[in-house]
Amino acid sequence: MPFIPHTKHDIDLMLDAIGVKKIHDLFDEIPTELWNKKSEIDIPNGLNELQVTQLLKKRAAQDRRETCYIGAGAYEHHIPAAVWKIAFRGEFLTSYTPYQAEASQGTLQLLYEYQTMIASLMGMEVSNASLYDGASALAEAILMAIRCMPKNHTCKKVLIAGTLHPHYREVAQTLVTPQDIELVEIPFDKKTGTLSIDLLKQYETTPYAALIIQQPNFFGQIENIDQLTDWAHSHQQLVIAVVNPIAMSLFKEPGSWGERGADIVCGEGQPLGIPLASGGPYFGFMCTRISLVRQMPGRLIGRTVDKEGKEGFALTLQAREQHIRRAKATSNICTNQGLAVTAATIFMSLLGEQGLRNMALASCQNAKKMAEILRQIEGTFVLFQGTHFHEIVIQLPVKASLLIEEMAKHGIQAGYDLSQVFPELGNSLLICVTETKTDDDLQRYGKVFQATLEMLKHKNHAAEPVL
Repeated sequence: MPFIPHTKHDIDLMLDAIGVKKIHDLFDEIPTELWNKKSEIDIPNGLNELQVTQLLKKRAAQDRRETCYIGAGAYEHHIPAAVWKIAFRGEFLTSYTPYQAEASQGTLQLLYEYQTMIASLMGMEVSNASLYDGASALAEAILMAIRCMPKNHTCKKVLIAGTLHPHYREVAQTLVTPQDIELVEIPFDKKTGTLSIDLLKQYETTPYAALIIQQPNFFGQIENIDQLTDWAHSHQQLVIAVVNPIAMSLFKEPGSWGERGADIVCGEGQPLGIPLASGGPYFGFMCTRISLVRQMPGRLIGRTVDKEGKEGFALTLQAREQHIRRAKATSNICTNQGLAVTAATIFMSLLGEQGLRNMALASCQNAKKMAEILRQIEGTFVLFQGTHFHEIVIQLPVKASLLIEEMAKHGIQAGYDLSQVFPELGNSLLICVTETKTDDDLQRYGKVFQATLEMLKHKNHAAEPVL
């Protein structure tokens, strides 16, 4: 269907039909002090096709092809060419919400297959058809956990690991605070960069609705999830797992954590075939137990048979504000990230269980190689003890921001400056290494890293040591 904008005559006819003089009258419920007082909005003049093409080429040229080691929630993995070749087919690229099952069997089946794969990967019983992104998925998981509490359980406090991604924490705080939900942060062990079961003892006398655990955590460290899960359950708390889907092919899946497994699992699906593209699009995933499914937000695709016994797929359990009274809705999420989920489903189908495991294992091995290379450089050391996945934290003798700036001149995005979000860790750099890096890449990183450190120290940019 072509887009043909309304003419002024069309608009006048519509306004006359409903008895309104001007469009502004349709928004009279908005307080006048919020209206833009300018006669014109400061928007640049439109460009023609040639000018737009020239501008986009200029912008594209600004994107340098640097080698990325940043990580911190957005990860570079190899994506088979077939993934987006298929995802960009017209029937996937332009499809809309599959409200009409008889006209949307292809989309519905794909989403059903996605749900099956994600639920299997997480060791859980049921998955929804995706959410906006990992951070908002966590916020929805918190709201869901509160709804799942028994009616006589009035607690609206949730324990949140200090090793959780700081951006996830901020988004969750923004979305749940208006509902009077309090997030209580648990400090982490500075030696291991993980939660210590001993640190949880101080929270045993106060009731909490849930415990949030990230695996691997923001520092790339592997948490003792069995102990933490059992502790939470022993204190009548639900366990919300925030996980990296690639890592779950290598480490214990949330459904097997502790004696009972996690109750709600969420996270960011970007590693599953979504490229690093200046911040998006991403998609969130969520799984849960079948006993809690009616409190799960978003939409769910079900498999059934028609009156002739033929297999078919349909939307089900749509407890959203579009379909029922807003106050009764489990969520105000109105869509899912359909195209990104399409790519992720194709990605998982192509790699399979063993392919995902090989990808995770290669990433883990590369991170270990990187740690060994950097350990040999004077003045640096790996900050945390214990097991890590594909991210490591390196303590530096100079400011991380200066090192990042200088290494960028050599075409290397060196990592993430942790002083931005964890100033107590001093000059620490979070470095991510996935399967996309070769041994030559790692050796080059080490050489540029060492040369940059020496240059900065020679310029008297040495940093104060962390106590």
